[in-house]
Order: sequence, then C-alpha cells, then structure tokens
Amino acid sequence: MSPALRLVPPSVSRHAAFVDCLADFAGTAMDGSSIFDPGIPPVGDGEFIDFVTARLAEEDPSTELEEPWVHCTSRWIIAADGSSDGSCGVDDPGAEILGFLAIRHRLTTYLFDQGGHIGYSVRPSARRQGIASAALELGLIEARDLGIDPVLITCDEGNVASRRTIEKAGGQYENTLQGKRRYWIGDGAMPPRP
Repeated sequence: MSPALRLVPPSVSRHAAFVDCLADFAGTAMDGSSIFDPGIPPVGDGEFIDFVTARLAEEDPSTELEEPWVHCTSRWIIAADGSSDGSCGVDDPGAEILGFLAIRHRLTTYLFDQGGHIGYSVRPSARRQGIASAALELGLIEARDLGIDPVLITCDEGNVASRRTIEKAGGQYENTLQGKRRYWIGDGAMPPRP
C-alpha cells in the first residue's frame, strides 16, 4: 500500500524542515531539488529565501528565463497528514520533508538525453517505504495537468530502485544514453530531440 503523500510548493515557512532534509542527504545528489551543488546548499536565511523565490518564479510561464533553463514546477514531498509520524497537521510548516520532485515543462537537448521531464529523490531515512512511487504518481498527475504527454523520466543505469519505481508507474524503456536509462510514460506522440 502506497503512503499518503502531498506535493507542496517550496515555502520559506518550511526552512527548518528543509535544512533537516538536506542534513539527511549528507551532501549526496538530490534529484528534483534544484540544488545544483549538494556541497553548498542554500541553508542561510537569505540564501534560502532567494532559493524559494527562484523556484516559485520558475513555475510561472510569464517569468523570463535564460537559456538553457526551462520553466519548472518544484515540489517538496510531505506525508498527507503533514508528517511521517502523523504528529503534525496538514499546514504545519514543521512537517518533515521526505524528498523533492521537479517537473520540467519542456525538454532541452540535455533534458531529452539525460534529465527528463521529472526528477525526484527521497531522503535516505525515508527510502524503501513506497514514497518515490507515490510521489511519482502525484507528479505524473501534475505533469498531465500541465499538458505534458508523454513524460520522459530517466535514471542512472545502476539505480535499480529508481528503475523499478519508473517501471511500476508505467514507464516504457526506450534506450540508454550516456549511462541514463530513458523511459516514456503516456500516450502522446514522442517529441523529436531538440
């Protein structure tokens, strides 16, 4: 049975939960987080506010972005009741962040080959609980609402857990490019490589 989750937009009110989540990753890669260097995450007050503001702006199609950036819907994964242990209410900013998910609205050449439309990661202490599968299901609904069909999702060739998550969601394997397995989910026509 999949855990009940919510995907919530980044929020400055969740600063402490964000810092706690990053500590769990301990400097390892955080796909879908929009943190480009896990070794120097945006944890200071000003950096964090700028980070959240930028993520929310990237979601708005009217925001002009420099190439090669694309509009992206960033979400933080939390338990539907607000916490992993049920102790927090739905709107509690202290609710534990279980991971990250990002939906890129269009593909660049790099995203077509390597990154895909959706990237996600679950904090190490919350893995092997069905969270990635449940979050990906919700992310696919949001992608469909954005008009993205089919959705491209990739994972590292050796990442068996992510491969299983994508295949469970209906991912159809196309090929492997530069060590990334590429899967399509949906019924729409596959776009050409940009």
